[in-house]
Amino acid sequence: MELPSSRMNSPVLTSLLPVVVLVLTGYAAGRLRWVRTDAIKDLSNLVFLVLSPALLFRTMGQVNTHQLQWGPPLAYFLATLLLYAGMLGVLGFNRRAAVLALAATYSNMLMIGIPFVTLSYGADGLVVLLTLVSLHSLILLTASTLVIELAVAHEAAPGHQAIRWRATLSTLATATRNALLHPVPLPIVLGLLYSLTGWGIPEVIDKPMQWLGSAFAPLALVLLGITLATANLGDHWRQALAIAGVKNMVLPLVVAGVAVLMGLQGLPLLVVVVTAGLPIGANVFLFSQRYEVAQGLATSSVTVSNLLALITLPLIMAAAAWLAF
Repeated sequence: MELPSSRMNSPVLTSLLPVVVLVLTGYAAGRLRWVRTDAIKDLSNLVFLVLSPALLFRTMGQVNTHQLQWGPPLAYFLATLLLYAGMLGVLGFNRRAAVLALAATYSNMLMIGIPFVTLSYGADGLVVLLTLVSLHSLILLTASTLVIELAVAHEAAPGHQAIRWRATLSTLATATRNALLHPVPLPIVLGLLYSLTGWGIPEVIDKPMQWLGSAFAPLALVLLGITLATANLGDHWRQALAIAGVKNMVLPLVVAGVAVLMGLQGLPLLVVVVTAGLPIGANVFLFSQRYEVAQGLATSSVTVSNLLALITLPLIMAAAAWLAF
């Protein structure tokens, strides 16, 4: 799988500029209050529950499964889990550390990754990304859930350990099921299964799905801008900057190292490194809310990471292109 020469000759900022323009458009709409705060959730539901499944199913439903490569997700998640474990080693084995380690490793693959990779690297790049997306929440959110539940059991007073272990395993099973049934990986898996039939998608269904999928990228990026316009860094910006620095710069370096050692090159190497350089995903904030730990810091880290990406992502794209080709 090779990157088209026209993509290779395009300046990095040419790929990034449409993304920045759409985010800034949303930011302006949010600051001018053209979109009310209480409408953000409705827009988010439209993006994630309607537009996203249409794009993901249609993309994977047209894939030739024999051409799929599983080296990129193996390299990506091996590197990600290594950094996650390193964060726990530095911060300690506790609930707060689990949330911050998730923040340092969880990329915004959906709202930013899909439109960004599509605009920058085309359909072939999107297929590589979607192999990562299909496993992303399942691996990282499940791992974080396990760490937190074990930390809670460890922090509790001795006694009744068998009961706590049963509760931990039950929670982990629920987290795994929810990750699999999430509206992101589910249409990817269903699309892959459908592609195995070789039937193709009938035009009467394919055309509406194409329209819905085409609306995903611009609306997701505008929605991100609106969300940033309502964000408040509070008193956590110094710690948030440190976490964002690890996510935006250290993770791509670790992923690049592991990917090169595993022999990845070309477009797959480019996509995994750039994906690692994407800002922190909003699920980190939702995760911190669920367990009521480091909520302010998690929110600030997501915001700072998105702002910092305007500087770091062009550098990572250029370095990844040099490394991959």
